[in-house]
Amino acid sequence: MLKLEKVTKHFEKVHAVQDVSFQVNRGSVYGLLGPNGAGKTTTIRMIMNIIQPDSGTIRIGDGTSGGTDSRMLGYLPEERGLYQKRKIREVIRFFGQLKGLSLKEAADHCQIWLDRFGMSDQADRKVSELSKGNQQKIQFIVATVSFPELLILDEPFTGLDPVNQIILKDIIREFRDEGKTIVLSTHQMDQVEQLCDHICLINKGQVVLEGALASIKEKHGDQQIEIRFKTRPEKIATGLFKSYDIQNKILRGYLPDDLSFKEAVRRLTDMWDIEGIARYTPSLEDIFIKLVEA
Repeated sequence: MLKLEKVTKHFEKVHAVQDVSFQVNRGSVYGLLGPNGAGKTTTIRMIMNIIQPDSGTIRIGDGTSGGTDSRMLGYLPEERGLYQKRKIREVIRFFGQLKGLSLKEAADHCQIWLDRFGMSDQADRKVSELSKGNQQKIQFIVATVSFPELLILDEPFTGLDPVNQIILKDIIREFRDEGKTIVLSTHQMDQVEQLCDHICLINKGQVVLEGALASIKEKHGDQQIEIRFKTRPEKIATGLFKSYDIQNKILRGYLPDDLSFKEAVRRLTDMWDIEGIARYTPSLEDIFIKLVEA
């Protein structure tokens, strides 16, 4: 559904995006991740044809990003872009018509989405009268008003309470199950783990990690260890770990690449009174921090 090949973008002396390549299959939720300033938003804007890459290609479906029917694409930017003085239903209908919907289609779709978010009774309120969370819901409705085949969401959960986060996640899963494609960019790693099947981590404009989320977690768990001590040790042999964190009687850390788990267990049991040792699967946040800080 979406394919980037060696996409590069420079701004004066800044290499915002450098040879970024990845592919998003139809009917999947794909996490586009990275720290602030990594190049995620620049990449998204190139996909949406807002800015042009210096080199490389971007293909959506069977065509390029610039030649795609606007009804096929939906984009929720991180920054809100709603007309504050207009009524909610007017804003949604206007953006629906910009997407190529007829006035009737835009009105029908507007009602469907307002009903879904429990906001039908607020349709004639001005956008400026809404809370930040409700404005975010309207921003999402605007992005999805045409029921697009490719939906790009940049920090979609911002300002939403837990109940509305659940509604939004349910909608994303429904889109996926209908064969639609979602690109999700967020710093909320727990949401990524719940929703995404594949991820791409960009740092300093370059891809540092890409693939199936389950495979990535399994791979990065090979050298992770959890130790439960009977009594907290006074001193940790730092040579046994690349890094570690100890809370009360539990230590979680990374073993050096040249130290096998079996050998680590032998050394540890010789040194300390240990209740248990196990490998543990890292969270996506663990992996994110490890790679970004490397």
